[in-house]
Amino acid sequence: MQWIYRLIVALVLFLVLRCLFREKTFWGQVVAGLVSIPLILRMLLIK
Repeated sequence: MQWIYRLIVALVLFLVLRCLFREKTFWGQVVAGLVSIPLILRMLLIK
């Protein structure tokens, strides 16, 4: 079950990072960066 959770988090993280690099506005990049931080921590199982 833990592997499925990590796979889902990795998929969402990939989509957020893709959005981060495709975003043209500075604030859009900042928001995507801030969203990616908790996802990275969740993937590493750090609460």
